[in-house]
Amino acid sequence: MADRGEPPKGPGNPAGGGEDEYRSLVFDESFVRAARLREFSAQERIQDHAPAVRSLPPRRWRTGPRAAVVLVLLIALAFGAAVFMGLSRPYRAPTARPAEPLRSTVIPLAPRGVVPGGTPATLLARSPAAHFETGADGINLPPVGRTDNFSESQVRAALVTAKDYLAASSLDPDVLTGVAVRPVEMLLDPAQTVQFERSMDKPRDDGQHAATGWLVRFDPAKVALAAPDIKVKGTLDYREEGANTLEVTSDHTFTYTLRPATTGPRQTGDASLFTVRRELTFRFDQEDLRLHRLEVRTSYVQAGPQACPADTTGALRPLLAGQHAAFRGPAGTDPYATGRSAAALCGTLSFSSR
Repeated sequence: MADRGEPPKGPGNPAGGGEDEYRSLVFDESFVRAARLREFSAQERIQDHAPAVRSLPPRRWRTGPRAAVVLVLLIALAFGAAVFMGLSRPYRAPTARPAEPLRSTVIPLAPRGVVPGGTPATLLARSPAAHFETGADGINLPPVGRTDNFSESQVRAALVTAKDYLAASSLDPDVLTGVAVRPVEMLLDPAQTVQFERSMDKPRDDGQHAATGWLVRFDPAKVALAAPDIKVKGTLDYREEGANTLEVTSDHTFTYTLRPATTGPRQTGDASLFTVRRELTFRFDQEDLRLHRLEVRTSYVQAGPQACPADTTGALRPLLAGQHAAFRGPAGTDPYATGRSAAALCGTLSFSSR
């Protein structure tokens, strides 16, 4: 007869209907302790009318010296990994692109005869500027679209900034009469302000420091505006110069009505026209677009009527009504001289623009 402590077919018998058949379903003590549900006893369910099971409170993390050591080790490993990555792949902040100095050319246009005079309205009605827009209305934006690396809003911001620069440097009465330069300077990239200030304080004919390369300015002791309205016509265009640079080009003609700067009674019909054509190239990077500023790369200016030998680096020197240019060419040029060429540039003002 089999002992009561042994299975019916003897010890170690893997087959049959003993407890070994359900051994894989028996939960050990650690599994029971980790369980998230606990079954109520029959007596508890009768007394409290409670459901058959209830959730146990969450287990708390063990705290103690061992947990603190593990935490410190994890922090040290993370810090070491960060240092290693920084040494193997150091971060390099993007280098700022240096601003190029402005390169400018100012060409006086000499009249072929006497400068005609008259009233501002009469002179403008007979000139090619009769149908030009007035003031900033003549600086129109082209159709705006995105480029490969600049959004439509960024392109529009560049064009608006260029328009603001043209208006400040060509239309502001205080700038035209030499009273102020701040409206122009505040639109420049700070990297160009030193060159700009030197051009204003000590203008030179060196291709970089002519004040009239940056703005339109007359000598207030000799010239005054005969009428506040300035006629303007021209174009703005843009293109992407690279992944980080947007270029805007402008080509505008400005027609001013001027008169002699006198303090006494004025003579009727003493006004005359003065025409300035400005071809400018502007450059913008991402920071310029964000801060509403620009760099002026090139400036090509033709202005008349003026005398050819006149020094126009500090201010334009218009010939007024009744005056004429001397019939001689520009200053002589020595082709054997070394250093920067000192050749004077001069053109002839055509009859249709008088």
